[in-house]
Amino acid sequence: MESNSIAHAMVLYVFQLGVILIAAKLAGEFTERAFKQPGVLGELIVGILIGPYLLGSRVHIPGLGAMFPLPPEGAHIPVSAELYATAQLAVVLLLFLAGLETDLEQFFLYLRPAVLVGVGGVILPFFFGAWLTSFWGMTDTWTHPEALFIGAAMVATSVGITARVLSEIKRLNTPEGVTVLAAAVVDDVLGILVLAIVLSIADQGKVSAGEVTFIALKAAGIWVVLLALGLLMANPFVRWIKKFQNRGAAAALAFSLGLLFAAIAEMFGLAMIIGAYAAGLALSKTDYAQELIEELEGLGSILVPIFFVVMGMLVNVQETTHALAFGMVLTLLAIVGKLVGCGLPALASGFNTLGASRIGVGMLPRGEVALIVAGVALSRGAIPQDIYGVAVLMTIITTLLAPIFLVPLFRNTRSGLRVPAPALEEKEV
Repeated sequence: MESNSIAHAMVLYVFQLGVILIAAKLAGEFTERAFKQPGVLGELIVGILIGPYLLGSRVHIPGLGAMFPLPPEGAHIPVSAELYATAQLAVVLLLFLAGLETDLEQFFLYLRPAVLVGVGGVILPFFFGAWLTSFWGMTDTWTHPEALFIGAAMVATSVGITARVLSEIKRLNTPEGVTVLAAAVVDDVLGILVLAIVLSIADQGKVSAGEVTFIALKAAGIWVVLLALGLLMANPFVRWIKKFQNRGAAAALAFSLGLLFAAIAEMFGLAMIIGAYAAGLALSKTDYAQELIEELEGLGSILVPIFFVVMGMLVNVQETTHALAFGMVLTLLAIVGKLVGCGLPALASGFNTLGASRIGVGMLPRGEVALIVAGVALSRGAIPQDIYGVAVLMTIITTLLAPIFLVPLFRNTRSGLRVPAPALEEKEV
């Protein structure tokens, strides 16, 4: 019986992967041709359409059942563990490639403005989310756990969407592109800190300054250690993998480093994508970086669309109809929070209005990180189902809007810096 169950699950999983890839490529092609928008937008939308909450649970395959069955009661991830794991593998590869394509000198050059952008992108959205929940009458005060969890969901930035768009339009290594990627690292560290504080308040009713300091130092320290370790071992590691003669060995071993760094980051409370980005960034200055990019891009063109389709599948459209007015206002504040919270520090750091707009829009998508925060809150009973739906609504709208506005902003060939830096400006990857 158990053997038959495993076989059925595997056949369904393989079938689902086939459907996802076909849907992703068709939707991506249609979006690019018909609307001149990045394929990622079509992949997200088609994920919503074929997901379990819409067509997926209604289309039945003989011998397999529902194509994408509805999740069990209480489950927060509406797809199988195998499919979700594949999506996470895909986004790890995406950020590893983004790290490889990033100019390390530019990364450090724009690290200071990135820190300011990251901090601004946390403070203002968090305040907006917590304040609106209280103002709307859902809680007595903005310090109530329900309000704090909404604020925490507003903080997160899903850099995977922006990285994919910037890579497709060859603007990953612009000052704005590097600033967004570095700021997303800061965002993740601060987002983990905010979530930990909110969890402590929800569980204990308070949080100590010592606990906050420890969490902050641990989160920041782990990323610094990972990057430093990667930089120290990058050249010896590349010399070693270049000795392998069998085809694809070097690329496989390099990606394995990204996987290990991703796992270590997750083990210490950071997102896997941050560890993967650190590994790719460390290898970006080696003489083998371009060859690794070329060898891994083929794998990325297959795996990465799976992530974005699965991201769309996480959206329960029906739940977003509850508390719709609150959800729309929250989404508006989520947009303003990132545009202003990230844009003003960018303006103060040497970017002009165009550059600051690019950075603000690049930091806009909330993606899977916000869904995870909302899922944690729901599982702890801190927020009701309709507020979870609102968080999902905010997540999907901000995720969809980013590619739509980011591409036109970068089509404008003007410099995003007040004082252009010719040696670094608009460097294609």
